[in-house]
Amino acid sequence: MAAMAPSVLVLLGVVLLVAGGRLCECAASGGGFSVEFIHRDSPRSPFHDPALTAHGRALAAARRSVVSRSFEYLMTVNLGSPPRSMLAIADTGSDLVWVKCKKGSNDTSSAAAPMTQFDPSRSSTYGRVSCQADACEALGRATCDDGSNCAYLYAYGDGSNTTGVLSTETFTFDDGGAGRSPRQVRVGGVKFGCSTATAGSFPADGLVGLGGGAVSLVTQLGGATSLGRRFSYCLVPHSVNASSALNFGALANVTEPGAASTPLVAGDVDTYYTVVLDSVKVGNKTVASAASSRIIVDSGTTLTFLDPSLMGPLVDELSRRITLPPVQSPDGLLQLCYDVAGREVEAGESIPDLTLEFGGGGGAAVALKPENAFVAVQEGTLCLAIVATTEQQPVSILGNLAQQNIHVGYDLDAGTVTFAAADCASSS
Repeated sequence: MAAMAPSVLVLLGVVLLVAGGRLCECAASGGGFSVEFIHRDSPRSPFHDPALTAHGRALAAARRSVVSRSFEYLMTVNLGSPPRSMLAIADTGSDLVWVKCKKGSNDTSSAAAPMTQFDPSRSSTYGRVSCQADACEALGRATCDDGSNCAYLYAYGDGSNTTGVLSTETFTFDDGGAGRSPRQVRVGGVKFGCSTATAGSFPADGLVGLGGGAVSLVTQLGGATSLGRRFSYCLVPHSVNASSALNFGALANVTEPGAASTPLVAGDVDTYYTVVLDSVKVGNKTVASAASSRIIVDSGTTLTFLDPSLMGPLVDELSRRITLPPVQSPDGLLQLCYDVAGREVEAGESIPDLTLEFGGGGGAAVALKPENAFVAVQEGTLCLAIVATTEQQPVSILGNLAQQNIHVGYDLDAGTVTFAAADCASSS
């Protein structure tokens, strides 16, 4: 999801680790922490529709990729003292962290209100940011309210927006990763939007911006702690009944065998994680090359979008190699579909592997197995989950289907994105 990119913001804060119910007075060790990364169609998500089949959920996710605004993953954050649990959209395509706030003591919002609202008056650690502060200026479209607080309007690429007051609060993260005993990681002084109004569809309690810009959670953690500006995730296949892991600090290091990095490059928006895609291979054959085609790595989009100059030759080569009976996409959304009813589809035989080769001096290559490149949209129908960019969707995107069972690490300090094949269900 595209947002307006702010400028420089430096956050000062303290990290406290809580174990066994006791507060541990220690600075962040740099060891990192992991939180649950919940797919919206997971049984652990409030948006899970039990009436949909696995194929129905896959088709719905593909449809969401081509609308202006959608979301795919959620994470829990706990705000304030005492902590208030909020379920927020996790978005690698925007920066601002914000939650829906109670407007005042007489706020009696209707059933159309969010599932949970944060009440600043009930927290002993809540603060507001002055409109004279650098952080307010970093938001771009912000003004002074009557109390000289920073009143912001944060807009997204599709015209939706959130308005409220830029605030500070203690954030508590539930860390249960890497086989450790559950603990909590508290970060003080996190700047976030206390939102009192939204325009557009924001069905969760708020949104955690994980982009590369100045006010994202990633940048703030890097400024407040020794964790660094880095995070990673390992996406469990949608067919697996398990959550993925979202990692920060040292746990974000991608150390699996075969890990390869590619440099981040400047894009139109600082928020986006943009890399260079040099070529596409089918099997061992390079079928399409591009002169430094830029592509965004994004967890919030299901399908992969490629420039037509890459997409055309890819479809031609797949059509030539795959001998399964072709069929039409259920709703015309996907270009290349096959009838696999009663057939054993084997990687490398019925359907060849694909490889995306990234450039920019890194030389990383990401192998896409059939389950990364194709999706079953109905019983017996398998479709290519890669589509061409259009005037309505002009940005090339490496979507989350292509990233399943791949440990993907983002390191803003090193300026890289790293990929490695992994068994994400086991690692999470």
